[in-house]
Amino acid sequence: MADGSFSPAVGARAEVITFGCRLNACESESIARQAAEDGVRDVVVVNTCAVTGEAVRQARQAVRRARRERPGARMVVTGCAAQIDPASFLAMPEVDLVLGNAEKSAPGALSAEGPRDRVADVFSVRRGIAATGAFEGRARAYVEIQNGCDHRCTFCIIPFGRGNARSTQADEAVARVRELAGAGFAEVVLTGVDLTSWGGDLEGRPQLGSLVRRILDKVPQLQRLRLSSIDAAEIDAELLAAFADEPRLMPHLHLSLQSGDDLILKRMKRRHSAARALDLVAAVREARPDTAFGADFIAGFPTESEAAFERTATFVEAAGLAYLHVFPFSSRPGTPAARMPQVPPPVVRERAARLREVGAVALARRLETRLGTRARALVEASGRGRGEDYAEIVLAGDPPVGSVVEGVLDRHDGRRAWLAP
Repeated sequence: MADGSFSPAVGARAEVITFGCRLNACESESIARQAAEDGVRDVVVVNTCAVTGEAVRQARQAVRRARRERPGARMVVTGCAAQIDPASFLAMPEVDLVLGNAEKSAPGALSAEGPRDRVADVFSVRRGIAATGAFEGRARAYVEIQNGCDHRCTFCIIPFGRGNARSTQADEAVARVRELAGAGFAEVVLTGVDLTSWGGDLEGRPQLGSLVRRILDKVPQLQRLRLSSIDAAEIDAELLAAFADEPRLMPHLHLSLQSGDDLILKRMKRRHSAARALDLVAAVREARPDTAFGADFIAGFPTESEAAFERTATFVEAAGLAYLHVFPFSSRPGTPAARMPQVPPPVVRERAARLREVGAVALARRLETRLGTRARALVEASGRGRGEDYAEIVLAGDPPVGSVVEGVLDRHDGRRAWLAP
């Protein structure tokens, strides 16, 4: 899920303001690159998120702010919010062009010629593309291998912004990873809306594990391969085997859990139970004991009782989670959850704060278990890196960004660990 934050990605003469998920950020990089190739001048693109009403509000705010700061620039709005409700952005006097998700990174997409409304039916899109993005300087790159979603969780509007699940061809994904490894990226992250659905629309219906194996086999120069968020309902046998015997596949999984209470999970229309999620965690840990797990949780989902919330908090410890992304429930118009009995906003905020405290304890517990062990950190910035298990690591000296350094973890402050010089 997205948190409504944004960060700029700047092309040759185009600025792209990005809201939401890593997939959106990855696509923003493609927009910026295409703008540079097309020679686009003096354009601001706001790549929106629609996961919550607050995310949409912040995007509209960003459009107005960008217009004030760059009054002569052409203003383009795209992303999930634009795809779902183009009329609301077309009604803004600041906006010159609204682009759909399928159109936003195409050659010539930012052209001044043509109608203001260029939003096609996203459900008509059948082919996945391997968009790429580079973040944290030259430390890490992302490859989009999947887009869209065939599920209909009651809190989520994103399938209507992204369309049906579709996969990037395996050869195209491998080629993209090879390019990035050849350009010097030590780590590549595979990303998508519903990553474990990869292959379901391809000939022979391959599964994610086969793609992971293929990438690691065909790109031997790649040092680290990581997966972004996956559905807690499924993990294929070959992917489990890859965790067991592929040291270049990073021992870290972020799970889309949302709750640890079975009744709330049913009302969310999730495909897993709490027990099934615990089974998945246990299976991965059996294959790779050092794996660290993160998870998304929604606090204060409609009808959530105090007992249901406590079951979610208890689940964090039972699963041995380390990294929590906690989102206070925010009603999204057009979703079934918006019509359910709502938890009072102060209670939602209070539960989110409590769950974040549970997460802080869980992370400190994980870091404590790592003390005295060796770690390999990918340098993201001066004096800072990420371990293979995604732990934030403070580094001695000033090793170059994008390099991998090794040492023993000798202390932590509950949020990050220090690599002994």
